Order: sequence, then structure tokens, then C-alpha cells
Amino acid sequence: MMAATLDALDAARPIIRSLLLAIILLGLWAGLKRTPFDHRTRVMTWLAIALPLMTWFAVIWQLAQFNAFRTAPDIRLPAIPLAIAIPVVTGLILLTRSQRVATLLATVPPSWLIGIQVFRVFGFVFLVRWAHGQLPGAFALPAGTGDVLVGLLALPVALYVQSGARGGRAAAYAWNVLGIADFVVAVTMGTLTSPGRLQLFALDQPNSVTGDASLVLIPAFFVPLFTILHGLSLWQLKRAARPSDFRTAARA
Repeated sequence: MMAATLDALDAARPIIRSLLLAIILLGLWAGLKRTPFDHRTRVMTWLAIALPLMTWFAVIWQLAQFNAFRTAPDIRLPAIPLAIAIPVVTGLILLTRSQRVATLLATVPPSWLIGIQVFRVFGFVFLVRWAHGQLPGAFALPAGTGDVLVGLLALPVALYVQSGARGGRAAAYAWNVLGIADFVVAVTMGTLTSPGRLQLFALDQPNSVTGDASLVLIPAFFVPLFTILHGLSLWQLKRAARPSDFRTAARA
């Protein structure tokens, strides 16, 4: 039964990631259509975001095929934390300094950036791998449980925010903080359980699978991508400083 579940997840993985990227790119275009930009500006803005996103995905996927993220006892610092930190810092700096992105976030409902993270529920793959004996519980349990919780809460929080009800802004802030905290815990435990000089836990069953091509796109691409979305969501909430402005944006 467990093996069949694992096989089904492996088979569905390309479909899930393709669907997620398609939804993000379609949502980006739908958001741009709500802006006052002319058609050419919308197209150029969409390409300015979509092309780097797809290139980033392709580079990570290609590196994974060459086992660039594999861990080993003699590695001083695993590659995955760098693959997370560099895109997050670079992406947020560039995006939050863009006037076009600021205009885009001012026109799309805050619920969009929250609801898309329902895909986090697929983090239960870590729990399945743990149950199958392929991942240490010190990493899989907090990472998998946290992802599932954040994903399950994404749609209710998005709907609450969309309703414009009192407390929606606070709920959105709290959910974003929870989502970021989940990633901090997962990345920390992933690093401390992986073979290398930083390994402190799971010495009898090191976390080697997340560096394989079968799983590495989750920590090396989707974790930084979702972290960037959290950052943009918090920026959007901050820009709608007054409660009346937030309720207006939520109902847009």
C-alpha cells in the first residue's frame, strides 16, 4: 500500500509542478490585465517575470540531473541552502524595487498570493517518504506536517481575506508568518540531518534523499519560490496600510 502511494506520487510529480507553474503564469497575466498598463507593457512585464522563472526552473532541474545537490560527509555546506537563499534575496530585492510589480500588487486581491499556496499540501510526500523509511523523522515530520498545515489553511485564509471581514488582515499576516516559519524549520532541520560537516541529527539515517533528482526540486526551487510569494504577500499587506484600503483591495 505504502509503495503504491509512493509510486503514485512519483508519477504525479511532473503534472503537479507543471500545473503550479501554469497557474502562476496565468495568474500573473490575469493580474496584469487588471492594471492600467497598455498591452505592450503588460506583455513585457509578463515576459520579464515569466522568462526568469522558467529559466530558474530549467537550471535547477538540469543541475539536479547532474546530482549537483547530492550531499556527502566531506561537504562543508550543502548546496540546497544556497539554492534557497540566493533566489529569495535576489528575487525579493528586484521585485520589491519594481514600480510595475508594485502597481500589479496594488490591483490584485491579497487572497491570490495566499490561495496559490494550497499546493503546499503536497509536502505530505515527506511524510510518505518517512513512513517508507527513506527520510529521517527529525526532518520529515516537521517539514511535512508544516507544509500540509500551511497548505490546508491557505484557502480558508484566502477566502477570509477575500470576504473583507474584520480580522482578515491579521489572519493574512499570521498565515504568512506561519508559512515562513515552516520553511525556516524545514531548511534548518534539512541541513542538520544531511550528510556533511553541519550534520547534528539523524546520524544513523541521514537525510540523503532530498538531494536526489526525485525530490530536490521541492527544496531547491519550490521552497524559494513560495518564500518569495510570502514576501510579496507581506509587502502587499504592508502597502495597503489602512484597514479600509485593505478591505477595498480584498474585494477587488
